[in-house]
Amino acid sequence: MTTGTAISLYLDDEAATIRFGEDMALALNAGDCLALSGDLGAGKSALARALLRALADDAELEVPSPTFTLVQSYDLRIPVSHFDLYRLGDAAELTELGFDEALQDGICLVEWPEMAEGELPAHRITLRLEHESAGRRVTIAAPEKQQARIRRVLAIRAFIDDAGLAGARRRFLTGDASLRAYEAVYPADGVRRILMDWPPLAEGPPVFDGKPYPKVAHLAENAYPFVAIANALHQEGFATPAILKVDYEQGILLLEDLGSDGVLDGDGAPIAERYRASVACLAQLHSLAMPQDVRVTETHVHHIPDFDRAAMKMEVRLVLDWHLPWKRAGAPASDAERDEYLAIWDRLIDELGAAEKNLLLRDFHSPNIIWRANEIGIKRVGLIDFQDAMIGPTAYDLASIVQDARVTIVPALFRQLMDDYLSLRRAQGGFDEALFLKSWAIMSAQRNCKLAGLWVRLMQRDGKPGYMKHMPRTLAYLDVALQHESLAPLRDWCVRAGIVASES
Repeated sequence: MTTGTAISLYLDDEAATIRFGEDMALALNAGDCLALSGDLGAGKSALARALLRALADDAELEVPSPTFTLVQSYDLRIPVSHFDLYRLGDAAELTELGFDEALQDGICLVEWPEMAEGELPAHRITLRLEHESAGRRVTIAAPEKQQARIRRVLAIRAFIDDAGLAGARRRFLTGDASLRAYEAVYPADGVRRILMDWPPLAEGPPVFDGKPYPKVAHLAENAYPFVAIANALHQEGFATPAILKVDYEQGILLLEDLGSDGVLDGDGAPIAERYRASVACLAQLHSLAMPQDVRVTETHVHHIPDFDRAAMKMEVRLVLDWHLPWKRAGAPASDAERDEYLAIWDRLIDELGAAEKNLLLRDFHSPNIIWRANEIGIKRVGLIDFQDAMIGPTAYDLASIVQDARVTIVPALFRQLMDDYLSLRRAQGGFDEALFLKSWAIMSAQRNCKLAGLWVRLMQRDGKPGYMKHMPRTLAYLDVALQHESLAPLRDWCVRAGIVASES
């Protein structure tokens, strides 16, 4: 296996060993084999126990030694099989224990790997514990990909320590469709913080006008936009997390925890009161003149990009590049189909010229809204995902929430939310409702065309098939948008392409 320089750490005591085991739980992915070596009493079992309890997020999880059973399996966030090979009679027995199957979709944690050296995968992570002074020395060798993950986890630990939270407990919180991941940080003061892990993006291949996809679509590539928008919204009275510490170069942020309640009930259905409050929050945002240039540091000003023609068309191209080939068993869109589709979008984008434009958050829907029941007004609606914010048609964000991509908004609630928003905007004065509704239909179609292709790309390119469950809902939402008279040419194209059904 190809490895970089081995990682060597000194662990002062048992508490440091446990903390390191918990940190390792954040570095492992399905398919990883972690081989633990060391003499009796070196700390292998303590480290393994800490790792398993962290993955389970259960400090009381019973972790029996697999010395006699040889393997103990755990159905956790990532399935784990804990092997102890000390009593293994023959290395070939590893196959009979189901090692290969366990490694396919989980983690294999192996104590005494020396007993089956030739049977373990070459790409394993080897971790050796040795007594040193009053503590232990841990030495880790791993392939470059796994080692990068481990070094990242250790860098985040150093960041947390430097923030004055040394010894804080860390737990995986969530990941998203991007490279960002989030941790819950539990320091000694009992006040939970949120850590955003946002490693720098590698420059992708050019896809349009010599630029990679993130640059064309104006996706944030570092932490500056997040901090800028958080501060700008906070100054206007909106509930965004306070930025407690940030390392812009490494892409690590420590944030205030706004809470864990969302806008869905226990069955995953929308809670009408919370959606209505979210729409009211959006109406308030759209009534304000937000700045396009926001100072972040003494040396950095973030310019909020425009949701321009290139970005809109790059996103709707996902239908051509991913959705249609998936629907047609690999057959691509014809040149004629592509030309007609893109020409239709050029005309629709032209019609947005007179649309109301202001700050749009871009993903204003259930995964990104925190419900704060003890607050009042717009403070009840916590905003947590806005790093990709742009200046563009305000109708886009209303489409995001009333046609929530992750949950079905039934027609009655849809109508209530639309009525709430329109009533609030009319009361503010100077609101062109007809123009706004036209813009809403175009932005809804634009967003849902993007998502119809994105779900396929996440499945086929990124190995994330779970997003495909949203496809029927996305296409139903698209069908609603296409009913507006201004979208008749796009509807005709979508019917011919088989994306939506023809009118009965």
